[in-house]
Amino acid sequence: MKSNNGDKAVSTMVKLVATLLGLPWIEVITEAWKLGRKILRGLADEGMYEVLEYESTLELQDREGKKAVFRKRKKVRYLQNNIIAYQDYGWGDGEHFQDYHAKPGIPVDRYKAGYKTYILLSLREVKNRGDEDEFHIQWKIKNGFLKPDGFWETDISSRTRYMKVQIIFPKERPPHNIRLVENNIQRTKTLENDSINQLPDGRWQLTWEIHKPRLYEHYILRWDW
Repeated sequence: MKSNNGDKAVSTMVKLVATLLGLPWIEVITEAWKLGRKILRGLADEGMYEVLEYESTLELQDREGKKAVFRKRKKVRYLQNNIIAYQDYGWGDGEHFQDYHAKPGIPVDRYKAGYKTYILLSLREVKNRGDEDEFHIQWKIKNGFLKPDGFWETDISSRTRYMKVQIIFPKERPPHNIRLVENNIQRTKTLENDSINQLPDGRWQLTWEIHKPRLYEHYILRWDW
C-alpha cells in the first residue's frame, strides 16, 4: 500500500515538473521584468506635480545685452499629498535672480548645486493630490547677453502638457539665424521666419511653443544678433 502511494506521489511530481518545464518561463520572467520596470519608471517620473501650462518670456532691454528681465507663468497640478514648498531654479551667464518675485510662495532658502541656483518657496499652506496652483515668477538678469550670439534654455523636469517660450529683442538689434536645439536627442533645426514678429513699439518677439515636450529634454533657443 505504501509503495503504491509512493509511486503515485512520484508520478504526480514528474507530471508537475514536466508541466512547469513546458511553460515558457524565460518569456514569463522577461515580461514580468519589463512590467516591473514600467511601474517603477512611472512612479519615478510622476514627481510632485505635473505642469498643465508653462509660459515664459525673456525680455532683453538694451542692445548691449546688459539688462534683461525673465518672467514665467507655470500652472501645476499636485500629484502627492502634504506638499508645503515649491522649488524654483535657473542658470546662465551674468547675474541672475536680482529683484526676485514669486506669487504664491515666499523665498525661504537659496543655494547653488553645480551650474544651477535653486530657490525654495514656502507655500504657507498644505497642498494635496489634485490641488492646482499658478505660479507667477520674475527676476532680473545683469550682463547676461553680452556676446554676439545668445541662447536661452528650458529644461523639462516634470511631466508637461504645454509650453511656450518667448524672447523679446530691442528694436535696434533683431535676432537672425534662430535655431532650436533639442540637446538630449542631438537635433538642431532652424526656425522659420514666422516665429518672429515685430511688436507695435518696434521691438522683435520670438515665439516657440510645443505640446507635450519630452520629459528631461533640454530645449535651447539659439540666435545671432
